[in-house]
Amino acid sequence: MLSKKSQYAFKALAYLAERYNQGPVLISEISAKKKVPLKFLENILLELKKADILESKKGKGGGYYLKKDPAQVKVVTIVRLVNGPVAMLPCVSLNFYKRCDNCDELSCGLHDIMKQVRDATLDVLENKTLVDLLQMK
Repeated sequence: MLSKKSQYAFKALAYLAERYNQGPVLISEISAKKKVPLKFLENILLELKKADILESKKGKGGGYYLKKDPAQVKVVTIVRLVNGPVAMLPCVSLNFYKRCDNCDELSCGLHDIMKQVRDATLDVLENKTLVDLLQMK
């Protein structure tokens, strides 16, 4: 399940994607237009900046903007960055693998099902970008 933080991140990124190559956008504008709490948004945008997704400009005419073309930013990257693992169980996660307690992965039916769920989810998320967020309104 996507966290509220992830949902807010996607709202902000979609807004910035709509304004790609139009200059920096103030946090307060994003907050007001997308109805995202300002304090929460500040933390999200800083996290996205540290991950090299966004860039910022200080001073007059400052704000945040996408560092890359929205068609280059995959949805799966944002999910993993803001929300964490795509997989529903740690034992099937590709990037956040952790063996489950008291479980034999070789004979666990749930493991096998969740692996299929992970693969199907990844098939969608790896093939969608920020541009797709705009086109799916």
